[in-house]
Amino acid sequence: MNRTPGNRVVSLKDFGRAGTVGIAAALVLTSCTPDGGESEELVWAIGGPEAQTGGLHEGIVELWNEQNPDTPVRIEALPEGAGQREQHSLVLQAEGDDFDILAVDVVWTGEYAENGWVESLEGVRDEIEAVSLAGPLESAQWGGELWAAPYNSNGAMLVYRTDLVDTPPTTWDELCEVALQVQDETDIGGLTAQGARYEGLVVNWLEYFWSAGGELYNEDQTEVAFDVELATEVLEWMAEANESGCFAPGFNTAQEDDARNEFQQGNAVFQRNWPYVYALLEEDGGEASENFEIAPLPTFTGEGTISALGGYNNAVSAFSNNKEAATDFVVWLSTDEEVQRTLAEVGSVPPTMASVYDDLADDPVMSLLGDILEEARSRPPSPAWPEISVEMQRLIFEAYNGDMDPQRAAEGIRDVLESHL
Repeated sequence: MNRTPGNRVVSLKDFGRAGTVGIAAALVLTSCTPDGGESEELVWAIGGPEAQTGGLHEGIVELWNEQNPDTPVRIEALPEGAGQREQHSLVLQAEGDDFDILAVDVVWTGEYAENGWVESLEGVRDEIEAVSLAGPLESAQWGGELWAAPYNSNGAMLVYRTDLVDTPPTTWDELCEVALQVQDETDIGGLTAQGARYEGLVVNWLEYFWSAGGELYNEDQTEVAFDVELATEVLEWMAEANESGCFAPGFNTAQEDDARNEFQQGNAVFQRNWPYVYALLEEDGGEASENFEIAPLPTFTGEGTISALGGYNNAVSAFSNNKEAATDFVVWLSTDEEVQRTLAEVGSVPPTMASVYDDLADDPVMSLLGDILEEARSRPPSPAWPEISVEMQRLIFEAYNGDMDPQRAAEGIRDVLESHL
C-alpha cells in the first residue's frame, strides 16, 4: 500500500543537491574530510520519490553531513514499496555490506529481525523511546526487542464534503446513513476508499475490525485472538455497504490516488485516505477543494478513532562495516528536532517525534494527526505478514463483493493467522 502512505514529492530549494550512484557502483567509498583525513561513507538504502535527487531525504542527509563530516551518509535510492524490499533482500541474503542503514516499512520489522538482517537497537532504546509516539515505536519492535528507530509515520483520516455534510459522522453506520441520504438528493456517491484487492484493502478492513473491538493476536503475538463472529459481522457490513451504494461506484477497484481523484472530481461525499491528499485537494481549485474538511475515521462504537499505522523506520544492517556510526545516524533521524520538524514542514510527512505535533498545532493536518496517531495501530510486524496479507486480500475481497459467504471468509482469515504463528 505504501505510498509511504502519505508522503509526497517536494523540492528542497534550501538544500544542496548531490548526485546518486547506481546500485551497480561500489557502495562503500572513501572520501576526504575538510581537514584532509579520510572517512568511510555510509549508505542509506531507502525507496520512493523522496529519496531521489532533490527530495526530502536528501536534504536531511545534507544536514547530517554538515554536522558529521567524518561519517558522511549517501542515499542509495531504491524503488518504492515491494521493490525496495526486494533490493534489500538481494543484498542481505548474500550478507552483503552494500547498505549500512535500511529504511524498513513498519510491517517488515519481524521479517528482517528473524532473518538476522538487522542489529538490535536495545542499547539506544531509552533515547528513542523518550521522544517517539507509542504506535511507531511498537512497529519497530519484534519479540519485545527494538530492531529499528521510528522515522516517519502516517495515519488515515476521513475527508468529507462540508457543503453536503453538516458534521462528520462518528460511526460507520452513521456514515452510510448520511451517504445514502445525499444520494437520494444528488448523483454523488458515498464513501471512496481503498477497496481494490491489494494491501490497502487489508488496511481498510483492519480499521473496521479494530474499531469494532477486534484483534488479530494477543499482545505478544504468541496466540491468535481472532473473533470469527465479529469478523463475520464486519464483512457483512462491508457487503451491505457495497450493495446499498454506501460505498461509491468504483470502490472495489480503487487504490489511494483513485479514491483521491473520485473525491476531487466531486463524485463522492466521503473519502478515507492518507494526509497527502489534503494539499492536493487545496491546490485543485474544483468544487471539492472549496468545500471539504478532515476528521478522524469513525468507529463502530462511536468512541475514539482507529487508524492503521503507516510509515518507515530505520534499521542498521547486520552486515554493515560501521555499525556504530550507522546507529548514531538512525538515532539522530528519530531524535533530532530539526530533522523531525523538516519532515513535517518541508515534506508534509508525519514525523514520529511526539513534541513536534504540539509545536505544529496550528496546521490542520498535523493537529489532527497528533490525535489520530495516539490511537493508531500497527499491522503485525510479523515475518509472515506478506503471505498473511495476500490471503486476507483474497478472502475480504470475495466476501464483500458477494463471491464468498462472510462467515466462511472470516474462518479462512482465522485459519491463515493460525497457520503462520
